[in-house]
Amino acid sequence: MATNDLEALEEKVDELIALSEVLAEENQVLKAKQQSWTTERAKLVERNGLTKTRVESMIARLRALDK
Repeated sequence: MATNDLEALEEKVDELIALSEVLAEENQVLKAKQQSWTTERAKLVERNGLTKTRVESMIARLRALDK
């Protein structure tokens, strides 16, 4: 009986180790994706700022022409 319990425990431990490895790999993939999204967001924020500046400049020039 003790042997069966030990074998069952060993099997559960092996399953947990395998699951842990899968989760670790998945975590690495998710971290890489997060870094990619963070980088892309930073670029978009920068582009948005540049676009805002250009639009504000155009509006100022149009207002100057209107005077």
